[in-house]
Amino acid sequence: MTTAEPKIRRALLSVSDKSGLTDFARALADMGVELISTGGTATALREAGLAVKDVAELTGFPEMLDGRVKTLHPKVHGGLLAIRGNAEHDAQATAHGIEPIDLLVVNLYPFEATVAKGADFDTCIENIDIGGPALIRGAAKNHAGVTVVLEPGDYARVLEEMRANDGATTLATRKHLAAKAYARTGAYDAAISGWLARELEEATPDWRAFGGKRTHALRYGENPHQTAAFYASGDTRPGVASAIQHQGKELSYNNLNDTDAAFELVAELPATMPAVAIIKHANPCGAAIGVTLKEAYEKALRCDPVSAFGGIIALNGTIDADAAREITGIFTEVVIAPDATDEAKAIFATKKNLRLLTTGGLPDPKAAGLMVRSLAGGLLVQSRDNHVSIAGDLKVVTKRAPSEQELADMLFAFTVAKHVKSNAIVYVKEGATVGIGAGQMSRVDSARIAAAKSADAAKAIGAAEALTRGSVVASDAFFPFADGLLTAAEAGATAVIQPGGSMRDEEVIKAADEKGLAMVFTGVRHFRH
Repeated sequence: MTTAEPKIRRALLSVSDKSGLTDFARALADMGVELISTGGTATALREAGLAVKDVAELTGFPEMLDGRVKTLHPKVHGGLLAIRGNAEHDAQATAHGIEPIDLLVVNLYPFEATVAKGADFDTCIENIDIGGPALIRGAAKNHAGVTVVLEPGDYARVLEEMRANDGATTLATRKHLAAKAYARTGAYDAAISGWLARELEEATPDWRAFGGKRTHALRYGENPHQTAAFYASGDTRPGVASAIQHQGKELSYNNLNDTDAAFELVAELPATMPAVAIIKHANPCGAAIGVTLKEAYEKALRCDPVSAFGGIIALNGTIDADAAREITGIFTEVVIAPDATDEAKAIFATKKNLRLLTTGGLPDPKAAGLMVRSLAGGLLVQSRDNHVSIAGDLKVVTKRAPSEQELADMLFAFTVAKHVKSNAIVYVKEGATVGIGAGQMSRVDSARIAAAKSADAAKAIGAAEALTRGSVVASDAFFPFADGLLTAAEAGATAVIQPGGSMRDEEVIKAADEKGLAMVFTGVRHFRH
């Protein structure tokens, strides 16, 4: 290294996460670094037998206002911000008794964790760190001469460099740590502003900030030439961000996207019965309920066994051995569920390329949240589609009302349609999808594709007729013409659920009556692009 690298002589440590703290501080002290600290951090270091100077001793000013003011002082910020080797800065620092601080080790108050625990408003406010972000930003700005460390995971790197470089870190490391520091304070402010917006019930505030911590450095994105990573936002919603991976190689970008889609769908299926959803390329290719998870899986697979190969399987309960044996009958990329028995885990372990994820729970389909999509020059932000239709919401618009079984299947079909890319058509019979048409520019094409897939599935199991015979059909948006509904009737559907609201609703209702169909309107559309 060059002699221009600044040697670390004084360090300020103030952390809420004290893991690895005393070992790190002792290593610094052994290299002759003077330790300055505050509050609980200083106490922990003294209890470990280390010599520590209180910030109050450095500043000549006591901590006050219940600890809200302790590091907000020129002798602290001046020590961090003075440019090393700048004659004017050196003269001013000397005149005011300011000594340089070469290393800053700070964790922020655990605001995100406090909110996640459901703390009251005042407690959340008290867990908003003020001094910490100010220190971090100052040290990061002056990274030419100051090292800033926010996480215990970086302690080893700093010590290794100091030992190799006569007590100094390299500029490359200081730049890296500074970039991380600004990202962390940005994410912290995003969490605070987002929380306040929710508290104020401001759905679309003038300014939006988003942040997250990288949890997965992915090999590539949707395609090998794209870079990608997964960042956790701090949301406590059970799912891919919080899941435990029990086996298998690392998850890819597409795995994570599809697994999230599968788990969100299965969480919305009837919670009173075992349920399974199978996803391929973010679209359901089968979903069902059954007496057991094994039965639900068999029914879901029957809908489109060809597409299910290499897919994602989500279950709404603890996976048992019977379900695990059935699932391992074909190649599957990912299985996700709240839990799995030890016997089931052992069965999955025989498939080395299968990833098993457990989440400890299911996400609440009715919970509020935000969906974010990037566009050229900005972000498109909307609330999560958390509307759940129930029987009381439905309006019968045909001469014939649906039977009890038809009604149950219609609600099931409409739930699945909500998770299918638009235009979406979903056929369901006896609690299982039997045909799914997704992502077509024409709704009638989606109806035809779903019927054709159902016919193919029937041939695969040796059935005499298409599985859609005697089914119900759901459309995620209204039928603009009667042709889509007539296609469904030709496929064998006996009942229809759709939002309604077309200029030609009367024409569509008339066509349904002529075919003897029962039809209900939900009044709610579920586009998914």
